[in-house]
Amino acid sequence: MRLTTKGRYAVTAMLDLALNAPSGPTSLGDISQRQEISLSYLEQLFARLRRAGLVSSVRGPGGGYLLAKAPEEISVSLVIDAVNETVDATRCQGLSDCQQGDTCLTHHLWCELSGQIRSFLDDITLAQLIQRPDVIRIATRQKQRVDAGILASSL
Repeated sequence: MRLTTKGRYAVTAMLDLALNAPSGPTSLGDISQRQEISLSYLEQLFARLRRAGLVSSVRGPGGGYLLAKAPEEISVSLVIDAVNETVDATRCQGLSDCQQGDTCLTHHLWCELSGQIRSFLDDITLAQLIQRPDVIRIATRQKQRVDAGILASSL
């Protein structure tokens, strides 16, 4: 698998943004705190997500980012593609030159696996994820943790 932290963090950040969409624009600082992803890394990811038309930015006080499309229209694979990640189980990135320029014995097996993974991620949207009980439970825990940390630091 070639899915790195870039793709994982992008999906996590977009899911956080979708979960918090009812509250208006979400700052990258808030996402950074809740998801424990560095702010500078999020800035890089969101530049790519913005170029791909998945998020829009709001400037000024109370600004941040919003989803540029409805959560139903944003699949996990769109997010991964936006940050230039691939979901490829082959060693050769699908080029068929895995064995000194020739196709290896298991090339087609790994290509089929990559296709199955791609299809799976195409079929999952942010809207589906934000309705999952496990996602809601974890998001609630993260928010409580951050809120408790803010309260403790102000005392």
